[in-house]
Amino acid sequence: MSEVTTVRMRTDTKALLDDLKINPRETYDDVVRRLAKLAYDDEPLTKDEIDAMEEGIADIKAGRVRSLRDVMKDLGDDEVIKARNL
Repeated sequence: MSEVTTVRMRTDTKALLDDLKINPRETYDDVVRRLAKLAYDDEPLTKDEIDAMEEGIADIKAGRVRSLRDVMKDLGDDEVIKARNL
């Protein structure tokens, strides 16, 4: 068995981890390792990905953005807006 350590976290953080468990017997170590693997990407960005990010940044700088609230209104999702207090 590998070495074990204790990690301090807020109770609301623990609750978030509880919600992310695939099954109730999954350990917190398993949950954190699964999340870490999802977050880690060792492949370099492609030119298309970089170009898309630069285009998005240019849109933001030029003010070509819309709020989530406005987009949802256009889609007619008023109930979701009310429920989420957007």
